[in-house]
Amino acid sequence: MISKVTSIGLKGLEGYKVSVEVRSMQGTKAFVTAGLPDASVYLPR
Repeated sequence: MISKVTSIGLKGLEGYKVSVEVRSMQGTKAFVTAGLPDASVYLPR
């Protein structure tokens, strides 16, 4: 299933519009972050 939402990214005090797309599949036990995530995104190893 693919879902798409609109969210807000922050750069200092300025906000900008971003699109977030997610695809989920039954039985999947992993995730992949594509693009350029911010340093505040937690990616457990």
